[in-house]
This record gives sequence, structure tokens and C-alpha cells, in this order.
Amino acid sequence: MSIRIRKTVLQIETTHIEGGREVAEPLRLVTAAAVLTNPWAGRGFVEDLRPEIHAIASPLGEQLTAMIIDAIGSGEAVEAYGKSAIVGLSGEIEHASALIHTLRFGNHFRTAVGAKSYLAFCNSRGPANAPLMIPLMDKNDAGRRSHYLTIQTAIADAPAADEIVVALGASVGGRPHHRIGDRYQDLQELGHDVDNPASL
Repeated sequence: MSIRIRKTVLQIETTHIEGGREVAEPLRLVTAAAVLTNPWAGRGFVEDLRPEIHAIASPLGEQLTAMIIDAIGSGEAVEAYGKSAIVGLSGEIEHASALIHTLRFGNHFRTAVGAKSYLAFCNSRGPANAPLMIPLMDKNDAGRRSHYLTIQTAIADAPAADEIVVALGASVGGRPHHRIGDRYQDLQELGHDVDNPASL
């Protein structure tokens, strides 16, 4: 079984001014997306999704990771990362989830950027031009709020009803003019600890 990619999209967004104030270090947000045929489309309810996951997820993760690294220049420069998938209207949310919620997909990105954190994610269903939302967080520190970011974009002609859009996102930098502290400061002020933030 081979992966059928109709198109790929690479987007680089650079923020120079936020809140009317120039940014000392511009924030770069990079998105790499692939529009592919949904391998389960038109087959009714498929009980076992693993054959397609095993065939498609790894080469897809490898290709999208390479696009991100090529655009940024190195894995070390990536500070925050995330993933997302949108399945077309003839598919199931599970189809979108299947291709991104597997180590066969995400470990390519995780290894390339030297990350410890899990990949923040979004999986949804929608028509062509549906919002592609990629939540990001620091690749090594899940409590670093300056790097809680969201890439929002769309692909005008995708996904078609029988397609899936799969994407990776990365940032070089955190939110401009970050000034809300981090979760560790909150925990200290509330008298909670990192391992039991809700004090349960």
C-alpha cells in the first residue's frame, strides 16, 4: 500500500509587530501539510485500521518533518511543536486520529528536534478550506506558557470528502511580549506541586 499525496503545503508566518510594539526577535511559525487520499474512504466501517497506519504514518511523518527542518534550518532551532489532521466529510474522526496518534508518525518529528514533551494535537472533520488548527507547546517543557501557541491556516481545496489533511507545526520563538508567567509560578502561589497540580 502506497501513500497517495495530492499536494503538500509549506507556510511560514513571521510576526514583527504585536500589540503595536515591535518584537525584539520575530516569531516564526512554520506549517508543513500533506493532502492525501483517505485510505479508508468508501470502505464502510473498517474494524482494523492498523495495516494502513503501519504503511502510511511513518513515511508521512518523515516527509513532513523534513519539510519543517528544511524550512527552519535545524531541529535545534525549533522551540515549540504540534500536529493536526482534518478528515473530509466522508470520513471518521478516527481516520484523522489514526495517522497522527501513533509513534510511527510523531517520533520522526520528536527525534529531529530533540524533544521530550508530547506533541500537542488537534483532530477534526470538515470540508475544503476548513480551519487547520495546530496547537503548539515547548518541545521540552510543557509548563512554559510563552510557547503555548496556535497556528491557524486553511487549504482552499482540501480536504475533499475522501481526503485527509495531515500537518505538523513548529515555532522559532514564543509569543511576542509574553507576560502571563508560567504554570510553575501558579503552582507555587497556590501551594500545589508539579506532580499534583489540582491538589487531589
